[in-house]
Amino acid sequence: MRLTFLYSFLPAFLSLTCFTSHATTNKQIETNPKFPEFSAQYSVLHKSDPVGSAIRELSYQADGTINYHYKTDVKWLIFSQTRSETSILTIDNNTVVPQHYTYTREGTGKDKRYEWRYNQALGQAKDIERKRDHQVDFSNNLQDKLSYHLQHRLNLMHNANEQQYIYPVINTSGSIKDYVYQYDGEEELMLPYGLIKTVRFKREVKEKERVTYAWFAPKLDYLLVKLYQTKGGTEQFEAQLSSLKVAGETIKAH
Repeated sequence: MRLTFLYSFLPAFLSLTCFTSHATTNKQIETNPKFPEFSAQYSVLHKSDPVGSAIRELSYQADGTINYHYKTDVKWLIFSQTRSETSILTIDNNTVVPQHYTYTREGTGKDKRYEWRYNQALGQAKDIERKRDHQVDFSNNLQDKLSYHLQHRLNLMHNANEQQYIYPVINTSGSIKDYVYQYDGEEELMLPYGLIKTVRFKREVKEKERVTYAWFAPKLDYLLVKLYQTKGGTEQFEAQLSSLKVAGETIKAH
């Protein structure tokens, strides 16, 4: 009875969906679109069998900051786990500025919790759980493990013609790693949400023999609509958009 795939796919699913290219890192984007509040529901599959669900949400707080939230609930055989990620952030001239990041994991396996606060002006990242301070460089558009998703959407909305997107991301250990995504073509998908045209990106982590494919829909302002991952050539999981609400209204495929 193999449960390994669930331990390996959930971090990738929770940490994938947006990326900043070298071409745009050193160039300010002129427009500053305001994201409407939205809620996207996903079905999580393993070898075509449903094993859970996920939700991605964006809302505005009273002080004007953005609450960007992602959660997965998975149950398969004796495995049951819930993971939740939240990034409190602002957008300054189309640059995502992370302020506060939390992550929790509960269920099968060891429970985990991480909490970080960021101060871009002072170049500080504070690990709340471990009571540690880190000096970091935010000048290269440094993101947390969820905020880079929104940065990717902003970049694609401005210019979707780049072949490679690279995101410096601060991990829960305090280390910084580049997330590299390669353009991998266009594809029309039939999802639970409906038929929709997409652009596909590929991320390969050679040392872990892991390959992740992500599909984004231009018509939905490059929202993530599908995710598929393999490890060592073996399918790990698949996630597909099932429903979407924007500004409280249900958005249907046409």
